[in-house]
Amino acid sequence: MEDRMVKWASELQSLAQAGLFYSRDGFDRERYQRIREISAEMMAERTGLPAEKVAGLFCGDTGYQTPKVDTRAAIFQDGRILLVHEKNGTWSLPGGWCDYNLSPADNVLKEVREEAGLEASVKMLIAVQDRQKHNLPQYAYGVVKIFYLCEALGGEFVPNMETSESGYFPEGGLPLLATEKCSEEQINMCFRAYQADAWTAQFD
Repeated sequence: MEDRMVKWASELQSLAQAGLFYSRDGFDRERYQRIREISAEMMAERTGLPAEKVAGLFCGDTGYQTPKVDTRAAIFQDGRILLVHEKNGTWSLPGGWCDYNLSPADNVLKEVREEAGLEASVKMLIAVQDRQKHNLPQYAYGVVKIFYLCEALGGEFVPNMETSESGYFPEGGLPLLATEKCSEEQINMCFRAYQADAWTAQFD
């Protein structure tokens, strides 16, 4: 699963970003800037994306580089799991990037409200995962994925900018998944957590 070129380019970018943030020497900053440019060129070569787009996505951050946080909700009804239909035709657990002013648990409830139209409560932590170990394609930056078991309290789906419908699916009858967001393995993990008498949160 590991793409060594992506890994090397990401590490070079992270080192260069930290160097640009901490260094006060002008010559060193020039060197770090060039390392950052090389890392973007490597990523563009590997992905086939335009260099300008890669630079915008890959080299737009400042300060010490840390992973992004993605939160996902597992909501069940009659033994089936809630998925939302993305605009590209695939399905995923409700969720998304964690806003800077929300805790991960608060964020996942916001995402459920926005993407599935439901008010919910968080019941349990299912897992904290390093995305690079579980999802494809690999990203040029680190992502921590947090899965919560949630309970729907009310509401109904409303079409929105991100999703076109929602539905509940059995473990053996999942639709086409947005595997970059949640894989079948991750959804099966959520089923196991839901079915368990006692669940210990998993982590990488």
